[in-house]
Amino acid sequence: MFSRSFISNQKKWWPWLATIAILVLAALQLRSQGRLWMCDCGYIWLWSGDVWSSDNSQHWFDPYSFSHMLHGFIFFWLLAWGLPRLAVSWQLCLALFVEALWEIFENSAFVINRYREATAALGYQGDTVINSLGDIIACGIGFAIAWRLGFRRSLALFVITELVLLFWIRDNLTLNIIMLLYPIEAIKAWQIGP
Repeated sequence: MFSRSFISNQKKWWPWLATIAILVLAALQLRSQGRLWMCDCGYIWLWSGDVWSSDNSQHWFDPYSFSHMLHGFIFFWLLAWGLPRLAVSWQLCLALFVEALWEIFENSAFVINRYREATAALGYQGDTVINSLGDIIACGIGFAIAWRLGFRRSLALFVITELVLLFWIRDNLTLNIIMLLYPIEAIKAWQIGP
C-alpha cells in the first residue's frame, strides 16, 4: 500500500512528464507537417547568429530565440495573474503547451507564406524541428526568468530586449506581430536595409 507522501511526491512529476510529452508530440506534429528534423546542411549548431543566412531558423537557437523568450515573459505574466493558485510547474507546462501550438501554427504553409509575402523574411522556409524545440525551450527559459525577476524587473528586461533586437536584427516581437497582422511597407523596406 502506498503512503500519502509517496503519492504526493509522484504527483510532483506530472507537470514535468506532461512537458516532455508536449515536446515529443510537437516534434512529431512538426515533422508530419514536412518540417525537416535538422538543417539540410547536415550539421547542427547550438547558435546561428546571422538572420539573413540560410542557417537562420535551422539550428537550435538564433536571434529570434530572444523573441520566444519574451513569449515566456508574457505567458508568465498572464498565468500568474489569471491562474495564481495553479502551481508554477503547471503554469510553465501550460505556457510551453501554448508555445508548442504557436510553433505548429507558425510552421504551417499559411503562416510561412504570410511571412514570405508580408515581411522581410523573403526566403523563409519555416523552422526545422530542432529550431522549433529550441524556440519552445527559449520560451521556458523566458518564463523562468520572469518568474525569478517578478513583474517590474522582467518588464524592464522585456523592453531592453525589444530595443536590442530592434537595432541588432531590425526585428523584434512587436514588429513581428505588426508585420504578420498588418504589414507596413516602410517597416519592411527598413528591415531589408540598404
